[in-house]
Amino acid sequence: MTPSSILVLGAGELGMAVLQALADLAAPRGTRIAVLLRPASVQSAAANSLLDRGIELIPGDLQNDSQRTLAGIFAAFDNVVCCTGFAAGAGTQRKLALAAIQGGVRRYVPWQFGVNYDVIGRGSPQDLFDEQLDVRDLLRDQQGTQWLIISTGMFTSFLFEPSFGVVDLAQNTVRALGDWDTAVTVTTPEDIGRLTARIVLAEPTLSNQVVFTAGDTLTYGQLANTVDATLGRTLQREVWSVPMLEAELADDPEDNLKKYRTVFAQGNGVAWDPAVTFNAHQHIAVTDVAQWIRQNLKAPATIP
Repeated sequence: MTPSSILVLGAGELGMAVLQALADLAAPRGTRIAVLLRPASVQSAAANSLLDRGIELIPGDLQNDSQRTLAGIFAAFDNVVCCTGFAAGAGTQRKLALAAIQGGVRRYVPWQFGVNYDVIGRGSPQDLFDEQLDVRDLLRDQQGTQWLIISTGMFTSFLFEPSFGVVDLAQNTVRALGDWDTAVTVTTPEDIGRLTARIVLAEPTLSNQVVFTAGDTLTYGQLANTVDATLGRTLQREVWSVPMLEAELADDPEDNLKKYRTVFAQGNGVAWDPAVTFNAHQHIAVTDVAQWIRQNLKAPATIP
């Protein structure tokens, strides 16, 4: 059965992609689609564009509103999809899950658009991940609200973020986190938006399970070869080993990028076989790394 109402939390890069896909797929079926935005954002140009797509704007503050207040907002919707990540602050994801349960939401999709936290486990170099496991425990330990976790891997673009240091075109260098055989799964936000809408609207209904997506799964060696072949250049190669990254993190334990590098270098729960994914099972075309490079990096403009 198509959900009668869906509330999306947040309208950042991922939230906008999810909202646009829902507007395309669910709105024609008569589904009420809404987005919760901070009151200051309700009058923005982006908000107006959502109104033009028939998406309702709900004022609210995920970080500062109480659990009870949020539960009252969520209660009007049978599906809530959280697209606001760690930037909302520590403890926010737990609060949102509790608010969904308190509000009697039929199905909640928490912010879990990332790695397989069950495999990584508690106490990883990225301490933010422990809260993701708290959310899973909260949802699994109750029966009133169904839940759906969508694991997408890293945003594809993050591999090419200069600050992350993996593909550093300015330095003509590609770096392996861990080793050249360490693998990583990535999906573009646009594909996550399309796939999330399809997963939420799937019939028969998907619930109380983890669903995986993948635009690509590749080793850092394959990544280096793909960048070279697609851009027609030869990048220098460098390994950032687990011991080196752990030592760097020990020297600067509050640095989030160093936490992420170390987790991905360890290689646990950060990659899976594309054959197990929703997009593979449904034969949905997605963007792999080579396609992303062709679409986003023009070779002449990126050669120093």
